[in-house]
Amino acid sequence: MQENRNPHRKEKMLDVLHKAASEFIQRESNYDSMITVTRIELSSDLKKAIVLFTVLPEHKENAAIDFLKRNRSDFRIYVNQKTKIGQLPWFDFQIDNGEKSRQKIDKII
Repeated sequence: MQENRNPHRKEKMLDVLHKAASEFIQRESNYDSMITVTRIELSSDLKKAIVLFTVLPEHKENAAIDFLKRNRSDFRIYVNQKTKIGQLPWFDFQIDNGEKSRQKIDKII
């Protein structure tokens, strides 16, 4: 229902969350690997957000997932402090397998 009142709210939230996730990861990571936020998936009710990312080198993916999932609460606090989006969604982090596949196809071509 909220989306009907402001059809651009979801788009704005996606942009704000993408920027916040990128900044948080850059600030908090140990630079053992390069974690890149590729996109955010936001539920239609704006209550759940999945931060999709890639990791280089690939063999560091499990460590990156563990790091991000362990720091979900800190990320939520960071988003609350650095943004003005109101009610925060619950966050999860996942490897962006679609982006990984696209990159492999690009290498082949």
